[in-house]
Amino acid sequence: MENPFWKTKSLEQLTVAEWESLCDGCGLCCLNKLEDWDTGEVAFTSVACRLLDGDSCRCSNYPRRQEFVPECIQLTPDSVRDIPWLPPTCGYRLVRDGEDLYWWHPLVSGDPETVHQAGISARGRTVSEETVDVDDFEDYLIDWPLHVGDRAQERR
Repeated sequence: MENPFWKTKSLEQLTVAEWESLCDGCGLCCLNKLEDWDTGEVAFTSVACRLLDGDSCRCSNYPRRQEFVPECIQLTPDSVRDIPWLPPTCGYRLVRDGEDLYWWHPLVSGDPETVHQAGISARGRTVSEETVDVDDFEDYLIDWPLHVGDRAQERR
């Protein structure tokens, strides 16, 4: 079997379909983050974008997301190189860094549910930003997006 595209292509060489397929559907990029103005350190919250579908962990209006959420960050090969808060499990980050995808990534497993079964996704762990005042986001700080269990870390 030939090497899969994520092992042979750079981010810039990917087709649109290949690029989109690198998203594992974890929903972690759709969690609100807080940045410390002094240190630049970014912390995740469990407060999800109002467009995040909490069950599928996908955007409920992906094609028009920036109309409804103008601050939504479009991931591109250039932005992926500069975004410090991509979780360590992110397919874009892994390919950027020359790493392989995890066993639970849908491109490896063939099943979009494995990201949830491995406990990587935001499924069942979020609250909608529509229900939380922005001044209270600090009450929802989490660190689990930055920690991956041993089983989930295994490579294929």
